[in-house]
Amino acid sequence: MKRALTALALIPLVTWVALGANRSIFLAILVTVACLCYREYNQIAAGYGFGAPGVAGYGAGLLLLLWNETWAPTWFLIVAMAAVALALELRMEDLAKSLPRAALLLMGIVYIFGCWKCAIAVREDFESSHWLMYALLLNWAGDIGAYYIGRPFGKHKLAPVVSPKKSWEGAIASVIASVLIAGAYLLHFIPGVTLAQAVGLTVAANIAGQLGDLAESALKRGAGVKDSGAILPGHGGFLDRVDSTLFALPVVYGYLKLVAR
Repeated sequence: MKRALTALALIPLVTWVALGANRSIFLAILVTVACLCYREYNQIAAGYGFGAPGVAGYGAGLLLLLWNETWAPTWFLIVAMAAVALALELRMEDLAKSLPRAALLLMGIVYIFGCWKCAIAVREDFESSHWLMYALLLNWAGDIGAYYIGRPFGKHKLAPVVSPKKSWEGAIASVIASVLIAGAYLLHFIPGVTLAQAVGLTVAANIAGQLGDLAESALKRGAGVKDSGAILPGHGGFLDRVDSTLFALPVVYGYLKLVAR
């Protein structure tokens, strides 16, 4: 019940942010959500025993999130961050932990802030902000399908080591729900999208989202953590709620950048 009520409360807010909020408000909310996600990632990373990446990740992540390509290519910024992350670890007394700490720092920056950066491009660089709403909706719909079909009917484990409760039945239901709800949304609100494109993109993005869910589960299991947080009743933390979206956003952006144009 808590899960359903939280979702119902968030739907109007997410819809307004994606479609109605002006750029300043949208960026402010995105920065807030990204920082909350990174805070939870930071706590998970600390569970690996190499120390939390710390405050440097927030500063570098926000720089990546708001970086303008007219200043320099984003890949150059990421390369520079990798070099700085390694250099920062030279001050550690236990150098055996230097590479894992640098890797945890860089991974968190790219995983959280890099994926959310795609949301800005999807909303602003293409013809309609409905693309962003679609990118958010497809995993939301998929999660509902997986939860309400996989829980009562799931009998074949999808990834028992990583997430014992997930099943192939739930995964298939997730894809179908995404196609029916998000695919229909795409066909209705984005002119020129064919049925084949809507189905193909939705299936690909949903599968990416499910991999994102499993990836976060693997991170938590490796750190000995059940939930990334407790801020959202019935869902856990922000990262638990958006783990699938973080993997789906680059797929939608890649389609728009490489295929649709």
